[in-house]
Amino acid sequence: MPVTTPYPRTLPRFPLEDGRLGSGPAKIRREQLDRFVADPDGVLGTSHRKEPVKRLVGRIQRGLLELFGAPAGYEIVLGNGGSTAFWDIAAASLIEQRAQCLDFGVFGNRMARAAAAPWLATPDVRTAPHGELVLAEHAPDIDTYAWAHNETSTGVVAPVWRVGQADGAITLIDGTSAAGGIGFDAANADVYYFAPQKNLGSDGGLWVALVSPAAAARAERIAASGRFIPEFLNLHLAIEQSRKQQTLNTPAIATLMLLDSQLEWLLAQGGLGWAASHTRSLATKIYDWADQCEHAFPFVANPALRSPTNAVIEFDRRVDVKAMSAMLRSCGIVDIDGYSGVGQNQLRIGTYVSVTETDIDQLLRNFDVLVPHLLAGSEATAAR
Repeated sequence: MPVTTPYPRTLPRFPLEDGRLGSGPAKIRREQLDRFVADPDGVLGTSHRKEPVKRLVGRIQRGLLELFGAPAGYEIVLGNGGSTAFWDIAAASLIEQRAQCLDFGVFGNRMARAAAAPWLATPDVRTAPHGELVLAEHAPDIDTYAWAHNETSTGVVAPVWRVGQADGAITLIDGTSAAGGIGFDAANADVYYFAPQKNLGSDGGLWVALVSPAAAARAERIAASGRFIPEFLNLHLAIEQSRKQQTLNTPAIATLMLLDSQLEWLLAQGGLGWAASHTRSLATKIYDWADQCEHAFPFVANPALRSPTNAVIEFDRRVDVKAMSAMLRSCGIVDIDGYSGVGQNQLRIGTYVSVTETDIDQLLRNFDVLVPHLLAGSEATAAR
């Protein structure tokens, strides 16, 4: 069971309207839940191969193409399994011979492991320490370049750019904690894939991919090559089904409904431009606080690499972040623990589009109270 150390009664506390500030799954807005309960289209409990659900999938596809400003010919493909499944889909259906993978955090490392499948050549893995970034480099034997747009574990954001297009190489970008919250040029990626449980205000278990014509042709070619590909990992089959506005296997209709309502809201707010400005504003408040705090600092030293969607803050070791997280959880501020194995003594705050500036301000006021309290406790313990 999680530790739930009470917030000290002797200290002032600053309540949040909504304390779901984790890096994923993330906050789902009340308006989404109200619409979900109302189920205005009557799709819950119905077949995903019938028109009402297919219309829902079609709205999601059109909404995402609009949100990303997708070039002509790009399409939205959906399937079950989340981003974790898509790493294996990439190994089965997109990498022809050898990939170059960027490992600057936990999730980039997992993509690199998938690209080491026994039917592929050993991947070229470029690594950087946690909190830093390594960039892709052109190599003549690479047909696929892959990295994360935003490394959720460390709070490092990476550029989305073309590497080896002249050689026919394709670029795969894991956008899971970036999609819908960080701007990018969609023409610079052949596959921009993600699960919708962060900025896109939905639940896990679904993968979604923005796919270029070159990537769709690659998947079709590999599917016809004689390579053994389980149906679940066959991207060409998923593309064929998505063109019919459905998924290969039965999806969670609830996940689709939540995604649809979040997309409608995002586009009404101003689309990706508004979203990127909002998340950057939230994250900047946290980074500025850490820069000014004597006992904390942003884990990512280079300001240009700091994520706008999940801010990672390292604290003085005398500040017990586990105790602080437990105190905050006791008053409803949840899931801001650092990622296991990253950093020494840190917290990780999701600054996704559904989070409000007021709640980030309140969180920082709580930090202002708890940091001196925990320091004093540590010093008193050391003096005994």
